[in-house]
Amino acid sequence: MLSLSPIRLAATIAMILAVPMYLFAQTAKPKQKLAIIIGTAVDANGDPVPNAMVELKSPDTGDRRSVITPDSGSFEFHDVQPGVPYEITIGAANFADWNSSSMTLEPGQFKILTGIQLRIRTEVTQVHVTYDPVQVATEQLKAQEHQRVLGFVPNFYVSYEKDPAPLTAKMKFQLALKVSTDPVTAAGVLAVSAFRQAGDSYNYGQGWNGYGKRLGATVANNFSNIMIGGAILPSLLHQDPRYFYQGTGTTSSRIRHAMFSPFITRSDSGKRMPNYSSIGGDLAAAGLANLYLPHSDRGIGVVFGNFAIGTAERIGAALAQEFILGKFTKRRGHME
Repeated sequence: MLSLSPIRLAATIAMILAVPMYLFAQTAKPKQKLAIIIGTAVDANGDPVPNAMVELKSPDTGDRRSVITPDSGSFEFHDVQPGVPYEITIGAANFADWNSSSMTLEPGQFKILTGIQLRIRTEVTQVHVTYDPVQVATEQLKAQEHQRVLGFVPNFYVSYEKDPAPLTAKMKFQLALKVSTDPVTAAGVLAVSAFRQAGDSYNYGQGWNGYGKRLGATVANNFSNIMIGGAILPSLLHQDPRYFYQGTGTTSSRIRHAMFSPFITRSDSGKRMPNYSSIGGDLAAAGLANLYLPHSDRGIGVVFGNFAIGTAERIGAALAQEFILGKFTKRRGHME
C-alpha cells in the first residue's frame, strides 16, 4: 500500500476541503441588483410622441441600446448597470433632439425619467439679399418715364430718388430716344419753329419754305443736343445725364445745386465731377448747326453765343425743376 507523508496528507485534505468552501462562498455572495429606467416622450403640449428613437448610452462602458416608442410614447430600459454614468437621447421626425443630463443609478433603482419635452425643430432659413444695380436702375427708369408735368409734359430727365442707381449706356440712349420721340416734344419743336418764323430767326425767309427749313434746323439742333449731351457723351465719359432733384435743405443750397448742375454732375460710380457731357453736348450741337444754318447764322461767335444761350437755358430749367416743376410733376401713384 502506498503511504503518504504527513505533509502531503495535510495538503490533500486542505484541497479537498477548499473546493466546497469556495463553491459555498460563491453561492452565498449576494449578486448586485441591476437598475431600470422608464420614461415617456411627449411634445410641448404634453401629447405622446410615437415612433421616437430613444437611445441609452454609457460613455464609460460603451453600453449602447435603443428602443422605438409605441403610440403611448413610453419606453423602458432594464438591466442598467449601477454606478455607471448614462445618458439618454430622444429623436423624432420634425422634432429637435432631446438630451438628458448624465445620471448614475444605484443598485436596484427604479428611475422614472422626468422633464422630457420634445420641441418642434426650428428651421434656419438664410436669405441672401443681393443688390443688382441694373435691375434697380431699370425699375427707377421705368418710373422716370412716367414723370410728366401737369400729367402731360415729359419730365423724364429728373431723378427724384434719394440714392439713384447708375444708368447703363443702353438706358441712356433709351431715355434720350424716349424724350426725342415723345409727342409733346414734337409739338414743342413745331411751336419753337413757329416762334422763330414769327421772329424771323435764322435767315431762311418767310412762307412755308422758310418754316420748313426752320423746322428742320430746330429738329436737328434739338435731336443732336439730346443725343450727344444725354446719351453719347455720358456713355463714353461714364457720367449721368439726369438732374438730381434736391428738394430739401435751405433755399440758398437748392439754388446753388440747380445753378451748378450744368457744370457739376455725378459719375456712374456716384462721384461728383465736371459735367463734360452737358458742356460738350451744347458745344457739339452749336458746332453742328454750322453745317445746316444759313451762312449769315454761322461762325465761331454764333457757336459760342448759342452755347451760352443753351447753358443759360439749362440753369433756368434746373431752377424751375427744383422750385416749380417738381411740385407739378405727376409720378407713379402721386402728384407731389
